[in-house]
Amino acid sequence: MAQGHIRCSFPAVYGGREVEDVRLEFVKGKVARATAAKGQDFLDAMLKMDKGARYIGELAIGTNFGINKYTRNTLFDEKIGGTCHLALGEAYPESGGKNVLALHWDMVCDLRKGGCLYADGQLFFKNGKFIK
Repeated sequence: MAQGHIRCSFPAVYGGREVEDVRLEFVKGKVARATAAKGQDFLDAMLKMDKGARYIGELAIGTNFGINKYTRNTLFDEKIGGTCHLALGEAYPESGGKNVLALHWDMVCDLRKGGCLYADGQLFFKNGKFIK
């Protein structure tokens, strides 16, 4: 269950619209607070799209260090080595996801300069690299 904060350092693009500096706070798996430096109204509207839009449908870590520049093409950007991305809303059934919703919005976070990921309270990813 997601708990904590994430700041999406790259613009979150959905349907050709950009939302800048998205900050999400998760409490008990659900987005409890969402802010943006630009595009707040659009962010709010997307989170109200359906009852599951405030839940994570996908979470992954970018491991392709051959890609290192943000392009505004999420299919590439979500793979940038040293990043992570999450999608709010629908999950892929092929991965065991159960969220069947209208929204699937990928947001990318650059962790290469100071970002950290924890699982079960244990740090496992820092500054864009896995902790050994």
